[in-house]
Amino acid sequence: MDSNKIKKGLGRGLSSLIGETKTVSNFNKLSISDLVPNKFQPRKLFEEESLNDLTNSIKERGIIQPIIVRRSKDEKSKYEIIAGERRWLAAQRAGLHEVPVVLTEADDLKSLEFAIVENVQRYDLNALEEAQGYQRLINDFSYDQEKVAKFIGKSRSYITNSLRLLTLPREVLNLIENKKLSPGHAKILVGLENALFVANKIIEKNLSVRQSEAFVKIFKTKKQSFKKSRDANLQSLENSIADKIGLNVSIKNKKNNTGIIILEYKDLDQLNKIIEIIKSNY
Repeated sequence: MDSNKIKKGLGRGLSSLIGETKTVSNFNKLSISDLVPNKFQPRKLFEEESLNDLTNSIKERGIIQPIIVRRSKDEKSKYEIIAGERRWLAAQRAGLHEVPVVLTEADDLKSLEFAIVENVQRYDLNALEEAQGYQRLINDFSYDQEKVAKFIGKSRSYITNSLRLLTLPREVLNLIENKKLSPGHAKILVGLENALFVANKIIEKNLSVRQSEAFVKIFKTKKQSFKKSRDANLQSLENSIADKIGLNVSIKNKKNNTGIIILEYKDLDQLNKIIEIIKSNY
């Protein structure tokens, strides 16, 4: 795909992507049972209330916008949904036996692009699903963040911040997927060493996003204050030892209170002095 097509991506919407893809049939009807979900669908969860609303709308008015499909590579007699899985699910609930479709020839990259464009344009994806969709473009189709940003019509920093969600521990991502933690809460946790601990506290205390921001801010402040105090104590100890033995001393303390003491010597005489100190005390 050339850069001009990428730049226009979301700005032109699904119709532009259809225009870039060879259309085999502009309008047709297929049996609901002949359709299978898009294997590149970034959306994992469908809101029940929204799906019920669409079901009621389809019962009243039918499906106004056709579902975009391609021939399935895995099941020869089936058609894979490229865009419109939510309409397909609602049509089943509404009791329809057939649905209108547009049959296109689309490769895997185009199929993923269709799915991302449709969902992002309609704000159907949560932040985690959106990030996973972008990551798949990068991992499976050799996009870089700049290329994703141009295609989606977002800034590079927007894509970078979106992808940062995926750096959270798997346990935290599971909380988001299971709707125990909102993506808004998750964004606050990015970069925290103990993100899972803080996430569980947010859930336990039933904190809103704003309350969580305040909680994390206090948590970070306390941690930094403790770290500064600890560093000051170590510095004082280093100075005290250095004054007594006449050598530069460095103490590196780890989280589990193990560590390293480094005694610097500049010549053999100072090395012998260190050896004598150790021998005389042990």
